[in-house]
Amino acid sequence: MSERLPLPALLSHALVAFTIEFDNEFEHQTPHRTTNHDQTPGSTSVPWLVSMAMWIKFMRFVPDDGTAIRDLLRRAALKSKEAKVWLTRMSKWWGYVAVDRSASDHPLDWIVRPTAGGKKALRVWRPLTGIIEERWGERFGNDTVAELRRSLQLLARQLNRNLPDYLPILGYEMMSEGPESDPPSPNATALPGEFTLPILMSKVLLAFALEFERESGQSLAIAANVLRLAGDEGTRVRDLPLLSGVSKEAIAMAVKRLQERGFAVVEPSQQNPRAKVLILTAKGKDARNTYRRLVWTVEQRWEAKFGSHVINLRQSLERLAGESGSLFYSGLEPYPDGWRASLRRPETLPHYPMVLHRGGFPDGS
Repeated sequence: MSERLPLPALLSHALVAFTIEFDNEFEHQTPHRTTNHDQTPGSTSVPWLVSMAMWIKFMRFVPDDGTAIRDLLRRAALKSKEAKVWLTRMSKWWGYVAVDRSASDHPLDWIVRPTAGGKKALRVWRPLTGIIEERWGERFGNDTVAELRRSLQLLARQLNRNLPDYLPILGYEMMSEGPESDPPSPNATALPGEFTLPILMSKVLLAFALEFERESGQSLAIAANVLRLAGDEGTRVRDLPLLSGVSKEAIAMAVKRLQERGFAVVEPSQQNPRAKVLILTAKGKDARNTYRRLVWTVEQRWEAKFGSHVINLRQSLERLAGESGSLFYSGLEPYPDGWRASLRRPETLPHYPMVLHRGGFPDGS
């Protein structure tokens, strides 16, 4: 590749590319609503469009005939407080499930069932990861994809066994949230397909982020997508989405946090007062320099600890990306009626996914 990228950036490119291709196909096949389209033509009541994160983290644990909340918590390894948030989003916000309270007075015995639109979504979601993995085999070569999977599996076995199956939704501080303990949760029930590519990539990427953030005290999502791009003379805020591959909404959240923490200020450009420029403070420059150093330090530490597993993973990801990193883009062309078709074609992919509450899209959209 023309620029040697750190391991989390390579992993991020792969995971984001897989997720966007998955999401484009889901959108194409599934009746849905979005901001610009009240509903799919011919539909009467359809769910809000969401990303793969919502499938992996929640909906794959909901059978067609429903399940008690206590069983959902066990299978999805959710705490009661988390479950309340997820149920609110997937029912009241987005319309994929409904909660039946008639069976019991105890909330844990209430039944969660997919709505009619949720059932249609499940029929599309269930085989879709395998379909995209098959496409990757055809596009990149079955041997290359198999080696990627093998490298990820071998490395994942050496990491915290209780890592979630997809990246957490970033909160206000945009810090990664990991498991509380290393041993596998006795309440979690593994499902078939636990070694799919997106799950394996998520586990390894999150483990890296947690180590980086513990040592640096800063969000890898913000450091990789904003601090990394901030020049000493300032960077126009409106340029950051294109430079980072992250949505303007996610960039706005990250810039706000940098300002609040004293890492940056936003001022009018001297050349064009109507344009806003992000200028790092001395504290912000230190944080940027810490990112540039520590991201490689952690990777070297992993190489020393895990040996060939890390080296082979890097080589597999570099082969997938191609010499210029452009091979991932061949699978990202949206359908003409898809919401991404109205956006400018990305020139890069995020150096760390920005999974937000807006629907879980990997670029913060």
